[in-house]
Amino acid sequence: MKFYCYSGCGTCRKAKKFLNSRGIQYQEIPIREQPPSKAELKRMIAKRTINKILNTSSKTYRDLNIKEKRNTLSVKELIDILHKNGNLIKRPFAIGSAHGKEVMLTGFKEEEWKKLFP
Repeated sequence: MKFYCYSGCGTCRKAKKFLNSRGIQYQEIPIREQPPSKAELKRMIAKRTINKILNTSSKTYRDLNIKEKRNTLSVKELIDILHKNGNLIKRPFAIGSAHGKEVMLTGFKEEEWKKLFP
């Protein structure tokens, strides 16, 4: 499983601690330097909505005025923007498989993660 995160993010640290406590194998990837691929973003959007993927509290979100542009941008355009700006992606961003289960998670809601990793 790929685990995109930011080392300065408390939510990412909680998610890592959760995964480690359950012995879940993952590849840690710095989301700012190496955002998810366009294919991974498309897969995640197909499973979740674009709104569940956008980090609306980021400075980049405000600087690029995404809130105002959101309804005029196509999904392809949004994917291009997300792929270029890891800060715009809600973190952690986990995708792949673990223990034979498909994993597609954004953010860390412990109850949701517990369902996948009891």
